[in-house]
Amino acid sequence: MAVKDPTAVERANLLNMAKLSIKGLIESALSFGRTLDSDYPPLQQFFVVMEHCLKHGLKVRKSFLSYNKTIWGPLELVEKLYPEAEEIAASVRDLPGLKTPLGRARAWLRLALMQKKMADYLRCLIIQRDLLSEFYEYHALMMEEEGAVIVGLLVGLNVIDANLCVKGEDLDSQVGVIDFSMYLKSEEDIGSKERNVQIAAILDQKNYVEELNRQLNTVSSLHARVDSLEKSNTKLIEELAIAKNNIIKLQEENHQLRSENTLILMKTQHHLEATKVDVEAELQTYKHSRQGLDDMYNEARRQLREESQLRQDMENELVVQVSMKHEIELAMKLLEKDIHEKQDTLIGLRQQLDEVKAINMEMYQKLQVSEDAMKEKNEIIGRLEDKTNQINATMKQLEQRLQQTEKAQMEAEAEDEKLTQEYVNKSESLQKEFSQKEKQLLQLETDLKIEKEWRQTLEDDLQKEKETVSHLRTETQEIVNLKKEFLKLQEKNEQLKRTCQDQEAALEELASKLSESKLKIEDIKEANKALQGQVWLKDKEATHCKLCEKEFSLSKRKHHCRNCGEIFCNACSDNELPLPSSPKPVRVCDSCHAILIQRCSSNVP
Repeated sequence: MAVKDPTAVERANLLNMAKLSIKGLIESALSFGRTLDSDYPPLQQFFVVMEHCLKHGLKVRKSFLSYNKTIWGPLELVEKLYPEAEEIAASVRDLPGLKTPLGRARAWLRLALMQKKMADYLRCLIIQRDLLSEFYEYHALMMEEEGAVIVGLLVGLNVIDANLCVKGEDLDSQVGVIDFSMYLKSEEDIGSKERNVQIAAILDQKNYVEELNRQLNTVSSLHARVDSLEKSNTKLIEELAIAKNNIIKLQEENHQLRSENTLILMKTQHHLEATKVDVEAELQTYKHSRQGLDDMYNEARRQLREESQLRQDMENELVVQVSMKHEIELAMKLLEKDIHEKQDTLIGLRQQLDEVKAINMEMYQKLQVSEDAMKEKNEIIGRLEDKTNQINATMKQLEQRLQQTEKAQMEAEAEDEKLTQEYVNKSESLQKEFSQKEKQLLQLETDLKIEKEWRQTLEDDLQKEKETVSHLRTETQEIVNLKKEFLKLQEKNEQLKRTCQDQEAALEELASKLSESKLKIEDIKEANKALQGQVWLKDKEATHCKLCEKEFSLSKRKHHCRNCGEIFCNACSDNELPLPSSPKPVRVCDSCHAILIQRCSSNVP
């Protein structure tokens, strides 16, 4: 004979009981009336059978000081899978009279039956078997095919209208015992088959009408959704038109700015080309006299390039600093949020620590009371031992007297046996009480060990939280330091902006000085044109200075005036004039105040 699996037998029995209870409930409800109260016996038995089905194969979950086995965990999971179940879950949690998870589960089953959605809720639950595996064993009724069969049977309960009062009913202390006498058949049940067939036809019509109502509700919701989508579509079309107009305006502005930019570039290029041509012509004509101007012009161009490069670098650095500022602000917001969360967790842990301290004080007081009781019991045991010693001494004296007196031996022996029996009974009762106290002491010691371990874990968690708080404080200090560095960088940026503005002003001054030097060069050009007809004296003819009439030598060099044509020595032409275009001051004629040029040979000035 093959041995059947006991879990499979249990599942089959529970399925048969579910079928009988659901069938009996529907038949009795149709004969009694569609609306049922909470005192109706078949309805109470149905809830008992459903409770047994949901408890089959339920895993034992560990709590703080004991183990519990409740069906509220998987039923509470339904509101996450089926959003419409949030209402009954919230109402079950708000009921004032419920104190246990089993009472909440019973109230949930009654509310689901009144909503006629018990089959839908449990169907969503058995589909998610990976989530059910946290609450049920692999061989449980809800994990196997029998659970799907029971969910299918629950659909037939939609024909029943239940009017149950959950608020005033004591659901925590009910005893779930199945009454099998209600499911035994009688002769009246066999004779009422024809009536059941008629009732079944009426129920089918009612189910058909309810299904049509559900479909009509879904169609109306879809129509409302289509209307909302059309409204949102029109709003999006209007926003798109506005965005297109804005894009067209921005494109026009961009085109205008680009045209202005090209005009400015063309003007600057023409201006630069004209200035380059003028400068090259002047350099070719006045190469020897304008050596200092060329150096200064090259230096100014180099400084201008350096300043423009420095300005570009500063702009790039400013962009980087702005991005760093945004990142730092974002990091500050995240850290503030994290700090608030940690503070909330710290507050919760402190509350838990206070509760644990209160529990520890209660356990310590109980331990003190038990120790005091043990001390009292030990004193009583010591007194009893003293009494037994005294009794033993008296017994010895009696034995000696009995040896002397043979006549009273039988009476003394009878009394002795009675006394010994009484003391044996007393000693046995005291030993039993002592063993019970030892058991209580061991239980209290185990409870105290559990409390100490729990307190140690809480202290470890508190230490970890303190470490996280210190870490967060260091991070906030780093953020403050970063803020200070950012302010320093902003000050440096302001200083660099000021230096850039000063350098731009210096460039403007240099440009004005260059324009002045250009005007002076034009004056020199005009002076040269005026002197084109004059002839320089030969080197051999010019032997003496015009002013001091001393002979020229290596120490006294010749200097020629462009304007009047006179020749002076370097001692007489000591009038010097500083020019912005030359790094050194130039010598000036005493008579006409024109620039003197040193002669190197007879033909070249």
